[in-house]
Amino acid sequence: MSVPEEAALAPAAWWQSAVIYQVYPRSFADGDGDGVGDLAGLTARLPYIASLGVDGIWMTPFQPSPQVDQGYDVSDYCGVDPLFGTLEQFESLLEQAHALGLKVLLDVVPNHCSSEHPLFQAALAAGPGSPEREMFHFVAGPDADTPPNNWQSVFGGPAWSRANPASATDNDWYLHLFSAGQPDWNWRNPAIGEYFEGVLKFWFDKGVDGLRIDVAHALFKAEGLPDSPSTGGVVDGLRSNPQVSDQEEVHEVYRRWRTLAENYEPHRLLVGEVNLEPARAARYTRAGEMHQAFAFAFVKLGWDPESWAAVGNELEAARLLHGATPTWALENHDIVRTATRFGGGDVGAMRARAALVALLGLPGPAYLYQGQELGLPEVDVPLEARVDPMWARGGVCRDGARVPLPWTEDPALHHGFALGTAEGPPSEPWLPLPAGWGRYAVERQERDAESVLNLTKAALALRRKLWKNEVFTADDGGTWRVEAGELLVCERNEHFLIAVAMGAEPVQLPAGTVIFSAQPLEQEGWLQPNNAAWILTG
Repeated sequence: MSVPEEAALAPAAWWQSAVIYQVYPRSFADGDGDGVGDLAGLTARLPYIASLGVDGIWMTPFQPSPQVDQGYDVSDYCGVDPLFGTLEQFESLLEQAHALGLKVLLDVVPNHCSSEHPLFQAALAAGPGSPEREMFHFVAGPDADTPPNNWQSVFGGPAWSRANPASATDNDWYLHLFSAGQPDWNWRNPAIGEYFEGVLKFWFDKGVDGLRIDVAHALFKAEGLPDSPSTGGVVDGLRSNPQVSDQEEVHEVYRRWRTLAENYEPHRLLVGEVNLEPARAARYTRAGEMHQAFAFAFVKLGWDPESWAAVGNELEAARLLHGATPTWALENHDIVRTATRFGGGDVGAMRARAALVALLGLPGPAYLYQGQELGLPEVDVPLEARVDPMWARGGVCRDGARVPLPWTEDPALHHGFALGTAEGPPSEPWLPLPAGWGRYAVERQERDAESVLNLTKAALALRRKLWKNEVFTADDGGTWRVEAGELLVCERNEHFLIAVAMGAEPVQLPAGTVIFSAQPLEQEGWLQPNNAAWILTG
């Protein structure tokens, strides 16, 4: 089957076919030379993002925060932290992004806030039994040294801290599934729902196109906060522990938010971080709830065809049950980069290219993380430079996926991370750049026809064409199998399939016409190891 040159647009909402580019603002571009990426830097680099051929950006938090967890500890949901700029600069960014044809999605963090949030500070001051403390989970422990239950924090250690350790009369503890600087809101208090509906309206009124909802499944905890039956940490509990998350009441929140989002024209998009098994996660995208939820079982995969096929078929079964097309990603700011996760070195780099091509051919929307289009590996950040609170409490470090981007080969201005607009030399980046970082630089890859960057642009351009010409449609599913020689096959529809060679030897491809591949084919009809191809089959 040939790809027709002209056809009508498929009748699908924009987000059903979208590829969104995740921006981690503090590591994208530094406009004022203080060592931290900001809104001015991002605005200046928006044309680069548009040149990729993506449909929009998702920005991780830039709201006011003490930065205990790099912005996921919010102290004011309706502002801009001076570290990143001003609200006026955000409004300018939004206007310029829209002028370039880019949608803008923001992060909202409704499970927890910063311990410096005015409402939490008011709760601390008000004392036990007060209405202010009902906004959070304040519970008296059996004694001054024993927390109310056995829950463990995602970041390591107990999920409880004393409200006022110096007091002889205040025996309350407060719940924080993450760091002690991130107290959990009490969503059983109706005031919390009203508060966050105001937050959504604030950003939607600004013209923001959608929101990514952090820890979307954990807002409600079990009544009475009973002990967890698991001896493991909340990391496991967030996925499957009914005491900690995935309470039925949470779905009513997203039904209200969906109604709110559809009060705007065009409708605003809701995207959930729902770290549950596919069948449970898909329930969050049932009719009338969120539009998308990340396929977390897919995000964390290694280089193993059986695992890819098993997870792919689970996601397809969930789609058929609940009508929710998976939202695909292989990298984000919390996950080891694919070039490292898939083996490292030259092999890992080839596999990351192949995985990127496979990702962009899958049915439905996809998300790319900044630097994925450059094939960036995970960086081994020196111990003394690590700032991730997960490292300090739990021995796991996410800083390696957050190192600032290399824009230029020349190390001047920190490989172009600093835009050179400030007087005097720029400050050192908030995370150090490794030696040889310039080999991955944007300017270098733009000149190299075989680079990961140009591969990404070509894949995105062909993907858009296939959607335009209805080779791809919003009704596509994905049937996965593993063939001889560890060839992974995902059959998207009767006209199109994706093949990924995950074994050690070349493998024969299914019948059809190869229209795109991560590496040039060395022999017609055969796919060499660590390569991926798009095939028209009818």
